[in-house]
Amino acid sequence: MGDHGHDHSDHHHGHEDDDHHAHDHDAVTIAVVTVSSSRTLDEDPAGDAIERLCADAGHDVTVRSLVGDDAAAIADAVAGAMDDGADVVVTTGGTGLTNDDVTVDAVGALFDREIPGFGELFRWRSFEDVGPMAMASRATAGVVDDRLVFCLPGSEAAARLGASEFVAPAAGHLLGLVRR
Repeated sequence: MGDHGHDHSDHHHGHEDDDHHAHDHDAVTIAVVTVSSSRTLDEDPAGDAIERLCADAGHDVTVRSLVGDDAAAIADAVAGAMDDGADVVVTTGGTGLTNDDVTVDAVGALFDREIPGFGELFRWRSFEDVGPMAMASRATAGVVDDRLVFCLPGSEAAARLGASEFVAPAAGHLLGLVRR
């Protein structure tokens, strides 16, 4: 795959002779879990966008599921997707500030390690589109049993942003890092 024209000569991790991308996974298996008490999988534009963008990037989207705004059910759906072989689980919905926005709490409890940079970058990039209301998003990501979980908002625009600019291009590299 190569370096895509990037100069990594000043990008060392203490392994002078290692290829920075040697452990990358070019294509990963992705599950998409939509969290909503009002949508169906037939009417799930955010989930559709995530699936399409990840597939277009060469990833294998193997599971699509929908679960209500219930913390235990959300945690079970994420764990179940990993049990079914997903390297990466992407949730959409339940990341805001209302009482029924429980995705971040449910999934965060599963994290072995959080990836705070994802939420920071997602909100920074969202700010360019929606202004200060970007701070209302609790979008997050973390590592669970050497797999990745990304929690994206439920709006189609936010799901598209997260999948196209963060999940699809970075999942293989991040997975390579956590599995080194």
